[in-house]
Amino acid sequence: MRRFEFPVDRRHAHAVNEVFADQRRLRVMALAAAVIATTGAAYLIWLDHPWAYLLAVAFVLGAVVALWVAFWTARHASIDKLYADGELVPAVVSETYPSGVVLLAMVDVAKPGAKDTHYALVIRKVRALPGHEARQGERVPSVAVRTDRAPRQVGERWQSVSAMPIAWGTTDAAVIDRARSAISEAEWRLLTDNLALTDKVRRTSARRLLLDPDQLPDDLGS
Repeated sequence: MRRFEFPVDRRHAHAVNEVFADQRRLRVMALAAAVIATTGAAYLIWLDHPWAYLLAVAFVLGAVVALWVAFWTARHASIDKLYADGELVPAVVSETYPSGVVLLAMVDVAKPGAKDTHYALVIRKVRALPGHEARQGERVPSVAVRTDRAPRQVGERWQSVSAMPIAWGTTDAAVIDRARSAISEAEWRLLTDNLALTDKVRRTSARRLLLDPDQLPDDLGS
Protein backbone atom coordinates (compact mmCIF):
# COMPACT_ATOMS: atom_id res chain seq x y z
CA MET A 1 0.00 0.00 0.00
CA ARG A 2 1.38 3.39 -1.00
CA ARG A 3 1.11 5.83 1.89
CA PHE A 4 1.93 9.52 1.96
CA GLU A 5 3.04 11.25 5.13
CA PHE A 6 2.68 14.98 5.72
CA PRO A 7 1.80 17.29 8.62
CA VAL A 8 -1.97 17.73 8.59
CA ASP A 9 -3.21 21.28 9.08
CA ARG A 10 -6.14 20.50 11.36
CA ARG A 11 -7.67 23.97 11.28
CA HIS A 12 -7.68 23.96 7.48
CA ALA A 13 -8.98 20.38 7.38
CA HIS A 14 -11.84 21.11 9.76
CA ALA A 15 -12.82 24.06 7.56
CA VAL A 16 -12.76 22.38 4.14
CA ASN A 17 -12.56 18.58 4.49
CA GLU A 18 -15.93 17.31 3.29
CA VAL A 19 -15.30 13.71 4.40
CA PHE A 20 -14.90 14.89 7.99
CA ALA A 21 -17.99 17.10 7.69
CA ASP A 22 -20.07 14.21 6.30
CA GLN A 23 -19.02 11.92 9.14
CA ARG A 24 -19.77 14.61 11.72
CA ARG A 25 -23.28 15.08 10.31
CA LEU A 26 -23.83 11.32 10.28
CA ARG A 27 -22.76 11.06 13.91
CA VAL A 28 -25.16 13.83 15.00
CA MET A 29 -28.02 12.22 13.09
CA ALA A 30 -27.26 8.80 14.59
CA LEU A 31 -27.20 10.19 18.14
CA ALA A 32 -30.50 12.00 17.53
CA ALA A 33 -32.05 8.79 16.18
CA ALA A 34 -30.80 6.86 19.22
CA VAL A 35 -32.40 9.38 21.59
CA ILE A 36 -35.71 9.29 19.69
CA ALA A 37 -35.74 5.47 19.58
CA THR A 38 -34.92 5.21 23.29
CA THR A 39 -37.66 7.69 24.18
CA GLY A 40 -40.14 5.80 22.04
CA ALA A 41 -39.21 2.50 23.68
CA ALA A 42 -39.63 4.00 27.15
CA TYR A 43 -43.08 5.36 26.24
CA LEU A 44 -44.21 2.02 24.83
CA ILE A 45 -43.09 0.20 27.96
CA TRP A 46 -44.97 2.79 30.05
CA LEU A 47 -48.17 1.94 28.11
CA ASP A 48 -47.89 -1.60 29.51
CA HIS A 49 -49.69 -3.40 26.66
CA PRO A 50 -48.54 -6.69 25.09
CA TRP A 51 -48.33 -5.15 21.61
CA ALA A 52 -46.43 -2.17 23.03
CA TYR A 53 -43.67 -4.44 24.35
CA LEU A 54 -43.18 -5.92 20.88
CA LEU A 55 -42.81 -2.46 19.38
CA ALA A 56 -40.50 -1.44 22.23
CA VAL A 57 -38.12 -4.24 21.28
CA ALA A 58 -37.96 -2.89 17.73
CA PHE A 59 -37.26 0.61 19.04
CA VAL A 60 -34.50 -0.70 21.30
CA LEU A 61 -32.88 -2.50 18.37
CA GLY A 62 -33.07 0.72 16.36
CA ALA A 63 -31.38 2.61 19.18
CA VAL A 64 -28.59 0.03 19.34
CA VAL A 65 -27.94 0.32 15.59
CA ALA A 66 -27.95 4.12 15.78
CA LEU A 67 -25.48 4.07 18.68
CA TRP A 68 -23.22 1.71 16.73
CA VAL A 69 -23.22 4.12 13.77
CA ALA A 70 -22.37 7.01 16.12
CA PHE A 71 -19.52 4.97 17.63
CA TRP A 72 -18.25 4.00 14.18
CA THR A 73 -18.16 7.59 12.94
CA ALA A 74 -16.45 8.82 16.11
CA ARG A 75 -13.79 6.14 15.72
CA HIS A 76 -13.09 7.03 12.07
CA ALA A 77 -13.52 10.81 12.27
CA SER A 78 -9.92 11.71 13.18
CA ILE A 79 -8.44 13.79 10.35
CA ASP A 80 -4.94 12.52 11.10
CA LYS A 81 -6.13 8.91 11.10
CA LEU A 82 -7.98 9.30 7.80
CA TYR A 83 -4.84 10.57 6.09
CA ALA A 84 -2.45 8.19 7.87
CA ASP A 85 -4.51 5.08 7.08
CA GLY A 86 -5.40 6.02 3.52
CA GLU A 87 -3.53 4.88 0.43
CA LEU A 88 -2.24 7.60 -1.89
CA VAL A 89 -4.32 7.43 -5.09
CA PRO A 90 -4.68 9.51 -8.26
CA ALA A 91 -7.78 11.61 -8.93
CA VAL A 92 -8.48 14.08 -11.70
CA VAL A 93 -11.17 16.69 -12.25
CA SER A 94 -13.54 15.17 -14.80
CA GLU A 95 -16.43 17.65 -14.71
CA THR A 96 -16.86 21.22 -13.53
CA TYR A 97 -19.99 23.01 -12.30
CA PRO A 98 -20.68 26.41 -10.71
CA SER A 99 -21.24 24.58 -7.42
CA GLY A 100 -18.09 22.43 -7.54
CA VAL A 101 -16.28 19.73 -9.50
CA VAL A 102 -16.43 15.97 -9.96
CA LEU A 103 -13.32 13.92 -9.23
CA LEU A 104 -12.61 10.66 -11.02
CA ALA A 105 -10.24 8.49 -8.97
CA MET A 106 -8.69 5.05 -9.26
CA VAL A 107 -8.82 3.02 -6.04
CA ASP A 108 -8.18 -0.57 -5.05
CA VAL A 109 -11.49 -1.71 -3.53
CA ALA A 110 -10.16 -5.08 -2.31
CA LYS A 111 -9.95 -5.61 1.44
CA PRO A 112 -6.73 -6.68 3.17
CA GLY A 113 -6.32 -10.43 2.77
CA ALA A 114 -8.17 -10.59 -0.55
CA LYS A 115 -6.57 -12.89 -3.11
CA ASP A 116 -6.39 -10.25 -5.82
CA THR A 117 -6.48 -6.50 -6.18
CA HIS A 118 -9.67 -4.98 -7.60
CA TYR A 119 -8.99 -1.54 -9.02
CA ALA A 120 -12.01 0.56 -9.83
CA LEU A 121 -12.91 4.02 -11.04
CA VAL A 122 -14.88 5.96 -8.43
CA ILE A 123 -16.30 9.47 -8.46
CA ARG A 124 -16.85 12.13 -5.85
CA LYS A 125 -18.48 15.54 -6.24
CA VAL A 126 -16.74 18.18 -4.15
CA ARG A 127 -17.74 21.74 -3.41
CA ALA A 128 -14.31 23.20 -2.70
CA LEU A 129 -10.87 22.22 -3.98
CA PRO A 130 -8.30 24.64 -2.53
CA GLY A 131 -4.84 24.51 -4.05
CA HIS A 132 -6.12 23.32 -7.41
CA GLU A 133 -7.59 24.79 -10.57
CA ALA A 134 -11.22 23.92 -11.28
CA ARG A 135 -10.52 22.63 -14.79
CA GLN A 136 -10.96 19.27 -16.47
CA GLY A 137 -7.86 17.12 -16.23
CA GLU A 138 -6.46 18.84 -13.11
CA ARG A 139 -4.43 16.26 -11.17
CA VAL A 140 -5.60 15.99 -7.58
CA PRO A 141 -3.51 13.59 -5.43
CA SER A 142 -5.78 12.03 -2.82
CA VAL A 143 -6.00 9.27 -0.26
CA ALA A 144 -8.50 6.44 -0.41
CA VAL A 145 -11.17 6.29 2.28
CA ARG A 146 -12.48 2.74 2.46
CA THR A 147 -15.20 1.74 4.93
CA ASP A 148 -17.77 -0.90 5.82
CA ARG A 149 -20.77 0.69 7.49
CA ALA A 150 -22.01 -2.52 9.00
CA PRO A 151 -21.09 -4.34 12.23
CA ARG A 152 -19.85 -7.39 10.31
CA GLN A 153 -17.67 -7.28 7.22
CA VAL A 154 -18.83 -9.38 4.28
CA GLY A 155 -17.01 -10.19 1.06
CA GLU A 156 -13.62 -9.19 -0.30
CA ARG A 157 -14.53 -5.64 -1.36
CA TRP A 158 -15.19 -2.54 0.69
CA GLN A 159 -18.80 -1.35 0.74
CA SER A 160 -17.90 2.33 0.50
CA VAL A 161 -14.85 3.78 -1.26
CA SER A 162 -14.06 7.41 -2.01
CA ALA A 163 -11.16 9.78 -2.57
CA MET A 164 -10.11 12.53 -0.14
CA PRO A 165 -7.84 15.20 -1.66
CA ILE A 166 -4.50 15.90 0.01
CA ALA A 167 -5.42 19.58 -0.47
CA TRP A 168 -8.16 19.14 2.17
CA GLY A 169 -5.43 18.47 4.71
CA THR A 170 -2.82 21.11 3.88
CA THR A 171 -2.37 24.52 2.30
CA ASP A 172 1.27 23.80 1.42
CA ALA A 173 1.59 23.65 -2.38
CA ALA A 174 4.92 21.84 -2.05
CA VAL A 175 3.21 18.98 -0.20
CA ILE A 176 0.58 18.67 -2.92
CA ASP A 177 3.28 18.68 -5.62
CA ARG A 178 5.23 16.00 -3.75
CA ALA A 179 2.12 13.82 -3.51
CA ARG A 180 1.41 14.35 -7.22
CA SER A 181 4.95 13.29 -8.11
CA ALA A 182 4.68 10.14 -5.97
CA ILE A 183 1.99 8.81 -8.34
CA SER A 184 3.24 7.32 -11.60
CA GLU A 185 2.65 9.04 -14.91
CA ALA A 186 1.00 5.83 -16.19
CA GLU A 187 -1.69 6.10 -13.49
CA TRP A 188 -2.38 9.75 -14.27
CA ARG A 189 -2.57 8.95 -17.98
CA LEU A 190 -4.99 6.05 -17.38
CA LEU A 191 -7.39 8.38 -15.57
CA THR A 192 -7.08 11.14 -18.16
CA ASP A 193 -7.77 8.66 -20.95
CA ASN A 194 -10.95 7.50 -19.17
CA LEU A 195 -12.56 10.83 -18.28
CA ALA A 196 -15.46 9.95 -20.58
CA LEU A 197 -16.39 7.07 -18.25
CA THR A 198 -17.44 9.46 -15.48
CA ASP A 199 -21.11 9.29 -16.43
CA LYS A 200 -20.97 5.48 -16.66
CA VAL A 201 -19.52 5.32 -13.14
CA ARG A 202 -22.29 7.66 -11.94
CA ARG A 203 -24.96 5.31 -13.28
CA THR A 204 -23.67 2.26 -11.40
CA SER A 205 -25.41 1.43 -8.11
CA ALA A 206 -22.19 1.58 -6.08
CA ARG A 207 -20.72 4.49 -8.08
CA ARG A 208 -17.69 2.40 -9.00
CA LEU A 209 -16.57 0.74 -12.20
CA LEU A 210 -14.16 -2.18 -11.95
CA LEU A 211 -11.22 -1.97 -14.33
CA ASP A 212 -9.94 -4.79 -16.48
CA PRO A 213 -6.56 -5.87 -15.02
CA ASP A 214 -5.14 -5.72 -18.56
CA GLN A 215 -5.84 -1.96 -18.56
CA LEU A 216 -3.69 -1.34 -15.51
CA PRO A 217 -0.10 -0.11 -15.47
CA ASP A 218 2.43 -2.92 -14.93
CA ASP A 219 3.09 -1.96 -11.31
CA LEU A 220 -0.63 -2.25 -10.45
CA GLY A 221 -1.63 -5.30 -12.44
CA SER A 222 -0.15 -7.89 -10.08
